[in-house]
Amino acid sequence: MTTALRARFTEELKVAMKGGDKARLSTIRMIQAALKDRDIEARGTGKEPLGEDEILSLLQKMLKQRQESIAIYDQNNRPELAASEREEVAIIESFMPKQMDEAEVKAAIETAVAATGAASMKDMGKVIAALRGEYAGRMDFGKASALVKARLAG
Repeated sequence: MTTALRARFTEELKVAMKGGDKARLSTIRMIQAALKDRDIEARGTGKEPLGEDEILSLLQKMLKQRQESIAIYDQNNRPELAASEREEVAIIESFMPKQMDEAEVKAAIETAVAATGAASMKDMGKVIAALRGEYAGRMDFGKASALVKARLAG
């Protein structure tokens, strides 16, 4: 099962190899290795290889890891390591769909709250699940979670 993103990774890998772009090449290889690990894990449990949404979720997780590393490197005065991580972030983001701005996120939350009939904090899981299904890879769910909590709290 080849998704559009998988094909794009392969194509970008070839371009990076031909162009001698070592940073892009290593980052794409890292993405493909993580993808392969997840596919093997899925196969072990009898599931299909990752689809577009799961791939976007994986990329989102990789971005978050790098952003945490950047904060740590900046804190510990390691600008060269932080710069390397920032370069990886830029490359990973190039494969992601355009991120939603705060106004779009708030509008999506209102739609999800209305669609799920959420009325209190105990419905937060339903709202987040609806958002994940609709906006995987385009929304920062850490920030969205806080906004959903504020919306449902009153």
